[in-house]
Amino acid sequence: MRERAGPQRVTNVELFFDLVFVFAVTQLSHFLLSGTSAGDHERTAFRAALLLTMVWLVWAYTTWVTNWLDPDRIAVRLLLLMLAIISLVSSAALPTAFARSGWIVGAAYLVMQVGRSAFTVLVIGDPVLRRNFQRILAWCAVSGLLALAGGLADGNARVALWVAAVAVDLTGGAVGFYTPGLGRSSTADWTIEGGHFAERCQGFILIAIGESIVVIGATLAARLGGSLTGAEIAAFLIAVAGSIAFWWVYFDRAAGDAAEIIAASADPGRLGRSAYHLIHPIMVAGIIVAAAADAATADLAAPAPAAPGARTWAAWLILGGPALFLIGHAAFKAVIWRRISWPRVGAAAVLGLLGLLAPHVPTLALAACGAAAVVAVAVADQTWRPASGQPASEQPASE
Repeated sequence: MRERAGPQRVTNVELFFDLVFVFAVTQLSHFLLSGTSAGDHERTAFRAALLLTMVWLVWAYTTWVTNWLDPDRIAVRLLLLMLAIISLVSSAALPTAFARSGWIVGAAYLVMQVGRSAFTVLVIGDPVLRRNFQRILAWCAVSGLLALAGGLADGNARVALWVAAVAVDLTGGAVGFYTPGLGRSSTADWTIEGGHFAERCQGFILIAIGESIVVIGATLAARLGGSLTGAEIAAFLIAVAGSIAFWWVYFDRAAGDAAEIIAASADPGRLGRSAYHLIHPIMVAGIIVAAAADAATADLAAPAPAAPGARTWAAWLILGGPALFLIGHAAFKAVIWRRISWPRVGAAAVLGLLGLLAPHVPTLALAACGAAAVVAVAVADQTWRPASGQPASEQPASE
């Protein structure tokens, strides 16, 4: 068990574990870009969301565990390294998860969810937490078997079984992992160190933003071999502005203040479940979609002819990425501060309205509007910055 004498630091092995998810995020971004050639945009978006949920749940459940178990202990360190290896194999299979590699993704999900939970039951010392993880193990056994069954099935059956698997894991936390004979957990039982948990989730946001930077850099490197057009330069600048705006909106004010609030909360488990475990993947999804949009926009800005349907899919990505991020961040702030962030809600609504005009607006102009929406929220945050020393809980509702 970790010592609770003071704030907990994120250990090096936790950061190493996170490196695998850099690759997973990259794979998901590439999966989204396949929607251009596949032509079935709605199905691609839904399947990408399903895979992201599976990736997130594996990572998030592990983050809960390492908040209690000390990663500097050899046994816990070996657990994280084994999970990292399995996650790496599973991430490699993501692009073909709905084809030949489904069994790899399903089996990996089962092994990681059940194996990690069983390990925690065996080694954790606190009797309340042990009973909590016994309940979690029961739920993960169900979700893991559903994931494996989905990996062995085909077509729509695979999708349905994987949806059921993630639904079990998401529902479990919401109902306190109620298990006959073992009872129900309350969020008061989840005695996490809030600052550590917040920092871990902030790290995943950085992973997602890092993917957008990699996409921007790789796209620019590919274009430097020839002569850059004005449209390609504009696409590069818009993508950079969007990535900076994502970072600014999340990290400039809310991230640090929210970490302080959950660290001082009398019920950090409740905030950890709602603000971080459930809401953060929405923001992560938005950033991943935006990274795919950057690549799609750069391709359309190139002189080469675009693939059929590429422009329509790019419009979905361009507007959907920032909208998801802003909706997620608005929900995050609503849970932490119990106030509605009208700039975020308003910007997301504008992006939705732009969807009606998307068929008539050039791709670059649409991309500029998407980035401008996030930049506008960052500017609004600076404009309505509270006076120095004002508690976070008293910040104006417009933030």
